[in-house]
Amino acid sequence: DGEIVGYLSSGGYGHTLGAAVGLGYVPSEGQSAAEVLASSYEIDVKGTRVKATASLKPMYDPKSEKVRV
Repeated sequence: DGEIVGYLSSGGYGHTLGAAVGLGYVPSEGQSAAEVLASSYEIDVKGTRVKATASLKPMYDPKSEKVRV
């Protein structure tokens, strides 16, 4: 929402997702999960802002269901 609120600790291409993935931290003390997800996010990539979608779900597929599709 126009403010610097956190940072990425790593990033790369998620082949099973078909898109770039960044793992980061956004402090959210006093906010509900719905409020965090309702905010809009951008990531600064070498001076260019790129729209990002926040997710609270892990991107781990313990049963390998996506691989079997």
